[in-house]
Amino acid sequence: MIRKGTAPGGGAAALNVAARSQAVNHGRMPLKQAGVRCLGKCRVSGVSGSCQFVRTIYSSGVNASFPVSPPRAWAEIDLAALGRNLQVARDASGGCDVMVVVKAGAYGHGLEEISKVMAGENVAYLGVANVGEARRIRNAGVTTPLYLLGATWAGEREEIVARDWTPCLSTVEEAAHFNDLAKASGKRLKVHLAVDTGMGRGGFLLADLPNLMSSLDKLECLEIEGIGSHLPSADEDDEFTRKQIICYQEVIEALGGPGRFKWRHLLNSAGLLGYERGVCNLTRPGLMLYGVSPLSIYQEKLSTVMTLKSRITLVRTLPVGHGVSYGRQFVTTQNTRVATIGIGYGDGYPRHVSGKGAEVFIHGRRCPILGRVTMDQIMVDVTGAGEMNEGDEVEIFGPNISVVEVAEKAETIVWEIFTGITPRVTRCYL
Repeated sequence: MIRKGTAPGGGAAALNVAARSQAVNHGRMPLKQAGVRCLGKCRVSGVSGSCQFVRTIYSSGVNASFPVSPPRAWAEIDLAALGRNLQVARDASGGCDVMVVVKAGAYGHGLEEISKVMAGENVAYLGVANVGEARRIRNAGVTTPLYLLGATWAGEREEIVARDWTPCLSTVEEAAHFNDLAKASGKRLKVHLAVDTGMGRGGFLLADLPNLMSSLDKLECLEIEGIGSHLPSADEDDEFTRKQIICYQEVIEALGGPGRFKWRHLLNSAGLLGYERGVCNLTRPGLMLYGVSPLSIYQEKLSTVMTLKSRITLVRTLPVGHGVSYGRQFVTTQNTRVATIGIGYGDGYPRHVSGKGAEVFIHGRRCPILGRVTMDQIMVDVTGAGEMNEGDEVEIFGPNISVVEVAEKAETIVWEIFTGITPRVTRCYL
């Protein structure tokens, strides 16, 4: 299958380029390109057993076919593991429906592809951060209901109404604006109420909402079908979290009881794994779907979804007293075999791991990173590690080097590591 495009500008012609992956590492390197599932039948070429891919490029009046290089940094996304983690979430929920959180590019795993996969899993909603993400999902052909997880501003609301996305409401003024827009469009918009039980980021205050319900109920073009809140410290503060859950249940009772709302949702990944569902009938798993438990005691239940990989681009022996990387933070004390790896902070690998004992995994063993992480490359000590060749695969994180370990060495959180993987890292769907 050839994907065709229209060249920008009057004189440019669209070139259809088909190229089979070239094994540059002694026949051992399969090429896996973004948006292409590389096990079984290739989604682009339709060829089983090898990954043939297609790109459209533009050039003035020239038609040519040429080999396209394999990526030097890529993320393998295991869709079967994603499905297993969804089942863990469903099992833990005690029968609740699921809103799959796909904001921030599905935590860096690829917004459109993950949304398409989850749409086939009979989930109630896909949860997004903003209208831009919602638009991309719809443009990808996904029809699953979309829920906007945060407050919206006035300039976004007309599109939300026009496309029947479900917003959460934090103020009467916001609700009134949605009502006016829905009335002008001749429709009734489904909305959820957001309740601030302690996050402080949005939602009606607990003390205010019961007195405001009469005003909200008068907005005839809004269907208030849900009520939700958020747990900010379910992975850190058990006492506060339990108080939040009680407050959430109490406000629902004050508003008429669970039957007043079709959807009642509070539990994120940590809440889902660590607490009872209570009055909730909808859960919002995020991080756990992507293979990491915010509560470490449940980690063994989850499967790794993303494996970040790169390649050795150069192998050299450096003499005693030779500096490695910017600032000469590391200087060799013996003849040192050094492999240069084609990934850096420009790909999302955190510079803050520099000098903190970070490692990568090559040929079945851990190898320490030397000196500072640079924008496009890292250097690794492979002295005594056996034969190393340019093009050899390197696991940056995955089943052998956990993303949690990388986050800890970078003194940050896993969410930031996942969502920081940049677009130049090819996503490969297995």
